[in-house]
Amino acid sequence: MTPAVKNILSWYGADNPGVLTNLARLMNHGRLAGTGKLVILPVDQGFEHGPARSFAKNAAGYDPSYHFQLAIESGCNAYAAPLGFIEAGAREFAGEIPLILKINNSDTLYGPKSPISALTSGVDDALRLGCAGIGFTIYPGSSERKAMYEEIAKASAEAKKAGLAVIVWSYPRGEQLSKEGETAIDVIAYGAQIACQLGAHIVKVKPPSAHIEQDAARKVYQSEKIPVETMAERIRHVVQSCFNGRRIVIFSGGEAKSTPDLLKEVQGLADGGAFGSIMGRNAFQRPKGEAVKLLQDVMDVFAKAGPAK
Repeated sequence: MTPAVKNILSWYGADNPGVLTNLARLMNHGRLAGTGKLVILPVDQGFEHGPARSFAKNAAGYDPSYHFQLAIESGCNAYAAPLGFIEAGAREFAGEIPLILKINNSDTLYGPKSPISALTSGVDDALRLGCAGIGFTIYPGSSERKAMYEEIAKASAEAKKAGLAVIVWSYPRGEQLSKEGETAIDVIAYGAQIACQLGAHIVKVKPPSAHIEQDAARKVYQSEKIPVETMAERIRHVVQSCFNGRRIVIFSGGEAKSTPDLLKEVQGLADGGAFGSIMGRNAFQRPKGEAVKLLQDVMDVFAKAGPAK
């Protein structure tokens, strides 16, 4: 147990030893073990976007085992996926990497203006499959947010009672948010705060832009001179919004990017004090050797940034 990991665990004083053990499992695995930083491979895109859109660029990805292997060989802290993919490899790769079961999912066959994901598995499944935690998506800004907040409140209570970590994907969107506003700095910081208030141990959000969506927020950002010009400044503000940095916040890789652009973005995340990245398409859509190198390069950026404070 390193001082960095021990310090992070001290932030979760309301949690039982089971939860703390599973948080430690996540932070003490892979190439970043002991640093308090995390790089996680998430593969929920087959459910969320469809198989061809997700895996045709690298056909090996149609096989669930491929993603377990990629996460293990690259030295990721954990692998996250919906029930089907986890079930397909949990026995073969038991004990080789911490697992996160994504317990709610949506699809693109129907595009409501007010998004909401369906519950597709639960805490019992996570325990049966040996997972370290559950993952759950919320859409702050959706008119369906009440149902989502109530679902994660119930699932979170069950997970914590069972000793599992809770990871919340917080993706603001809805009728009253513009497309640009979904990644606005004020909206991303707000979504991260909401996830923390809902009891998340780990928060996943998108890297924010310098755009400010809400008029009321813009006045405060201007009057208080909150710096948001650079990626590092924006990340620092999001981390601050997560209980002054006392909750783990990691950032998604988003849509496919060139390697130089991706590593430049990751450097901004690390400079701003991010706890890590959760990178799916930018990894598994590349050939395996290239994907392993990319993930390890990302890990090296976070490792060089020093232990989480």
